[in-house]
Amino acid sequence: MVIRVLIADDQSMVRSALAMLLTGEDGIEVVGEAADGAEAVARAAELRPTVVVMDVRMPGTDGVEATRQITADTFPGEARVLVLTTYNVSEAVYQALRAGASGFLLKDAAPGELVGAVRALADGDGWLDPAVVADMLAEFAARPERIRPAPAELAALTGREREVLVLVAHGFSNAEIAAHLFIGEATVKTHIGRILLKLGTRDRAQAVAAAYQCGLVTPGSSPPLP
Repeated sequence: MVIRVLIADDQSMVRSALAMLLTGEDGIEVVGEAADGAEAVARAAELRPTVVVMDVRMPGTDGVEATRQITADTFPGEARVLVLTTYNVSEAVYQALRAGASGFLLKDAAPGELVGAVRALADGDGWLDPAVVADMLAEFAARPERIRPAPAELAALTGREREVLVLVAHGFSNAEIAAHLFIGEATVKTHIGRILLKLGTRDRAQAVAAAYQCGLVTPGSSPPLP
Protein backbone atom coordinates (compact mmCIF):
# COMPACT_ATOMS: atom_id res chain seq x y z
CA MET A 1 0.00 0.00 0.00
CA VAL A 2 1.36 3.42 -0.95
CA ILE A 3 1.48 5.88 1.95
CA ARG A 4 -0.07 9.14 0.75
CA VAL A 5 1.39 12.18 2.55
CA LEU A 6 0.15 15.75 2.74
CA ILE A 7 2.65 18.34 4.05
CA ALA A 8 1.34 21.45 5.84
CA ASP A 9 3.82 24.21 6.72
CA ASP A 10 3.74 27.96 6.16
CA GLN A 11 7.36 28.00 4.92
CA SER A 12 7.74 26.88 1.32
CA MET A 13 11.39 25.87 1.81
CA VAL A 14 10.43 23.58 4.68
CA ARG A 15 7.65 22.01 2.63
CA SER A 16 10.05 21.43 -0.26
CA ALA A 17 12.70 19.91 2.00
CA LEU A 18 10.22 17.56 3.63
CA ALA A 19 8.80 16.57 0.27
CA MET A 20 12.28 15.79 -1.06
CA LEU A 21 13.05 13.61 1.96
CA LEU A 22 9.86 11.60 1.64
CA THR A 23 9.54 11.37 -2.13
CA GLY A 24 12.62 9.18 -2.50
CA GLU A 25 11.34 6.62 -0.01
CA ASP A 26 9.88 3.37 -1.26
CA GLY A 27 6.11 3.20 -0.83
CA ILE A 28 5.68 6.88 0.10
CA GLU A 29 4.06 9.46 -2.18
CA VAL A 30 3.71 13.16 -1.37
CA VAL A 31 0.30 13.97 -2.80
CA GLY A 32 0.04 17.63 -1.85
CA GLU A 33 1.17 20.62 0.19
CA ALA A 34 -0.60 23.29 2.22
CA ALA A 35 0.60 26.68 3.46
CA ASP A 36 -1.76 27.00 6.45
CA GLY A 37 -4.26 25.06 8.49
CA ALA A 38 -7.33 25.97 6.47
CA GLU A 39 -5.67 24.83 3.27
CA ALA A 40 -4.51 21.64 5.02
CA VAL A 41 -8.10 20.81 5.97
CA ALA A 42 -9.35 21.46 2.44
CA ARG A 43 -6.56 19.49 0.81
CA ALA A 44 -6.95 16.60 3.24
CA ALA A 45 -10.66 16.36 2.38
CA GLU A 46 -9.83 16.46 -1.33
CA LEU A 47 -6.78 14.17 -1.44
CA ARG A 48 -7.58 11.69 1.39
CA PRO A 49 -3.93 11.33 2.53
CA THR A 50 -2.79 8.53 4.81
CA VAL A 51 -0.65 10.88 6.92
CA VAL A 52 -0.64 14.66 7.30
CA VAL A 53 2.70 16.13 8.36
CA MET A 54 1.50 19.23 10.21
CA ASP A 55 3.36 22.27 11.51
CA VAL A 56 1.59 23.52 14.63
CA ARG A 57 2.42 27.20 14.24
CA MET A 58 0.86 28.63 11.09
CA PRO A 59 -1.01 31.89 10.40
CA GLY A 60 -4.80 31.89 10.39
CA THR A 61 -6.06 28.41 11.15
CA ASP A 62 -3.16 26.86 13.04
CA GLY A 63 -2.06 23.24 13.10
CA VAL A 64 -4.00 22.46 16.27
CA GLU A 65 -7.37 23.47 14.86
CA ALA A 66 -6.55 21.83 11.53
CA THR A 67 -5.68 18.62 13.39
CA ARG A 68 -8.96 18.76 15.32
CA GLN A 69 -10.94 19.05 12.08
CA ILE A 70 -9.00 16.41 10.15
CA THR A 71 -9.26 13.82 12.94
CA ALA A 72 -12.96 14.43 13.60
CA ASP A 73 -15.20 11.39 13.16
CA THR A 74 -17.22 13.19 10.49
CA PHE A 75 -14.20 14.18 8.38
CA PRO A 76 -13.81 12.33 5.06
CA GLY A 77 -10.98 9.80 5.03
CA GLU A 78 -8.93 8.49 7.93
CA ALA A 79 -5.80 10.62 7.86
CA ARG A 80 -3.48 10.51 10.86
CA VAL A 81 -1.59 13.64 11.88
CA LEU A 82 2.14 13.89 12.61
CA VAL A 83 2.86 17.19 14.39
CA LEU A 84 6.12 19.00 13.65
CA THR A 85 7.52 21.72 15.89
CA THR A 86 10.78 23.52 16.59
CA TYR A 87 10.04 23.47 20.32
CA ASN A 88 10.66 20.49 22.59
CA VAL A 89 7.54 21.09 24.61
CA SER A 90 4.96 23.77 23.97
CA GLU A 91 1.32 24.46 24.65
CA ALA A 92 0.63 23.88 20.97
CA VAL A 93 2.00 20.33 21.24
CA TYR A 94 -0.23 19.51 24.20
CA GLN A 95 -3.24 20.92 22.41
CA ALA A 96 -2.42 19.07 19.20
CA LEU A 97 -2.25 15.75 21.05
CA ARG A 98 -5.58 16.48 22.67
CA ALA A 99 -6.97 17.50 19.29
CA GLY A 100 -6.22 14.04 17.90
CA ALA A 101 -2.62 14.06 16.63
CA SER A 102 -1.05 10.59 16.60
CA GLY A 103 2.58 11.65 16.53
CA PHE A 104 5.00 14.38 17.54
CA LEU A 105 8.42 15.08 16.03
CA LEU A 106 10.96 17.89 16.33
CA LYS A 107 11.83 19.65 13.08
CA ASP A 108 15.54 19.04 13.66
CA ALA A 109 15.06 15.26 13.87
CA ALA A 110 17.12 13.09 11.55
CA PRO A 111 15.58 12.34 8.14
CA GLY A 112 15.28 8.68 9.07
CA GLU A 113 13.12 9.59 12.05
CA LEU A 114 10.68 11.49 9.84
CA VAL A 115 10.40 8.53 7.49
CA GLY A 116 10.01 6.15 10.43
CA ALA A 117 7.32 8.33 11.98
CA VAL A 118 5.34 8.51 8.75
CA ARG A 119 5.52 4.74 8.31
CA ALA A 120 4.54 4.15 11.95
CA LEU A 121 1.45 6.34 11.68
CA ALA A 122 0.47 4.72 8.40
CA ASP A 123 0.73 1.35 10.13
CA GLY A 124 -1.65 2.47 12.86
CA ASP A 125 0.99 3.20 15.48
CA GLY A 126 1.82 6.48 17.18
CA TRP A 127 5.14 8.30 17.25
CA LEU A 128 6.54 10.40 20.07
CA ASP A 129 10.00 11.89 19.67
CA PRO A 130 12.27 9.92 22.05
CA ALA A 131 14.28 13.05 22.85
CA VAL A 132 11.44 14.64 24.79
CA VAL A 133 8.88 11.92 25.41
CA ALA A 134 9.37 11.52 29.17
CA ASP A 135 9.32 15.22 30.03
CA MET A 136 6.47 15.94 27.65
CA LEU A 137 4.23 13.14 28.85
CA ALA A 138 4.96 13.79 32.52
CA GLU A 139 3.85 17.39 32.06
CA PHE A 140 0.98 16.34 29.82
CA ALA A 141 -0.24 13.94 32.50
CA ALA A 142 -0.22 16.63 35.17
CA ARG A 143 -2.41 19.06 33.28
CA PRO A 144 -6.08 19.52 34.17
CA GLU A 145 -7.56 18.20 30.92
CA ARG A 146 -7.03 14.51 31.58
CA ILE A 147 -7.66 11.23 29.83
CA ARG A 148 -6.84 9.31 33.00
CA PRO A 149 -8.27 5.80 32.81
CA ALA A 150 -10.75 4.83 35.52
CA PRO A 151 -9.60 2.17 38.03
CA ALA A 152 -11.99 -0.34 36.47
CA GLU A 153 -10.51 0.30 33.02
CA LEU A 154 -6.96 -0.17 34.29
CA ALA A 155 -7.98 -3.30 36.20
CA ALA A 156 -9.45 -4.70 32.98
CA LEU A 157 -5.97 -4.94 31.45
CA THR A 158 -4.41 -8.39 31.60
CA GLY A 159 -0.88 -8.83 32.93
CA ARG A 160 0.45 -9.15 29.39
CA GLU A 161 -1.42 -6.03 28.26
CA ARG A 162 0.13 -4.08 31.13
CA GLU A 163 3.57 -5.32 30.06
CA VAL A 164 2.92 -4.19 26.50
CA LEU A 165 1.62 -0.78 27.62
CA VAL A 166 4.71 -0.20 29.79
CA LEU A 167 7.00 -0.95 26.84
CA VAL A 168 4.94 1.28 24.54
CA ALA A 169 5.27 4.08 27.10
CA HIS A 170 9.06 3.61 27.08
CA GLY A 171 9.10 4.18 23.33
CA PHE A 172 9.45 0.58 22.12
CA SER A 173 8.28 -0.15 18.58
CA ASN A 174 6.03 -3.14 17.87
CA ALA A 175 9.04 -5.11 16.62
CA GLU A 176 11.04 -4.29 19.76
CA ILE A 177 8.12 -5.26 22.01
CA ALA A 178 7.77 -8.55 20.15
CA ALA A 179 11.46 -9.33 20.63
CA HIS A 180 11.43 -8.23 24.27
CA LEU A 181 8.44 -10.41 25.17
CA PHE A 182 9.23 -13.26 22.76
CA ILE A 183 5.91 -12.94 20.93
CA GLY A 184 4.95 -12.14 17.33
CA GLU A 185 4.34 -8.62 16.03
CA ALA A 186 0.78 -9.57 15.11
CA THR A 187 0.20 -10.52 18.74
CA VAL A 188 1.63 -7.17 19.85
CA LYS A 189 -0.80 -5.33 17.57
CA THR A 190 -3.68 -7.37 18.97
CA HIS A 191 -2.65 -6.48 22.53
CA ILE A 192 -2.37 -2.79 21.67
CA GLY A 193 -5.80 -2.82 20.04
CA ARG A 194 -7.29 -4.31 23.19
CA ILE A 195 -5.44 -1.80 25.38
CA LEU A 196 -6.87 1.13 23.40
CA LEU A 197 -10.36 -0.33 23.62
CA LYS A 198 -10.20 -1.02 27.36
CA LEU A 199 -8.68 2.37 28.26
CA GLY A 200 -10.99 4.28 25.93
CA THR A 201 -8.04 5.94 24.18
CA ARG A 202 -8.05 6.67 20.47
CA ASP A 203 -4.45 5.83 19.64
CA ARG A 204 -1.00 4.89 20.89
CA ALA A 205 -0.07 8.44 21.89
CA GLN A 206 -3.03 8.80 24.22
CA ALA A 207 -2.42 5.33 25.65
CA VAL A 208 1.13 6.40 26.56
CA ALA A 209 -0.19 9.55 28.25
CA ALA A 210 -2.65 7.40 30.17
CA ALA A 211 0.16 5.11 31.32
CA TYR A 212 1.97 8.10 32.83
CA GLN A 213 -1.20 9.58 34.28
CA CYS A 214 -2.19 6.45 36.16
CA GLY A 215 1.34 5.86 37.47
CA LEU A 216 1.94 2.65 35.54
CA VAL A 217 5.10 4.35 34.23
CA THR A 218 6.97 7.18 35.92
CA PRO A 219 9.32 9.76 34.35
CA GLY A 220 12.92 8.58 34.44
CA SER A 221 12.08 4.93 35.03
CA SER A 222 13.78 2.22 33.00
CA PRO A 223 11.99 -0.40 30.90
CA PRO A 224 11.72 -3.80 32.55
CA LEU A 225 14.33 -6.40 31.72
CA PRO A 226 13.19 -9.25 29.46
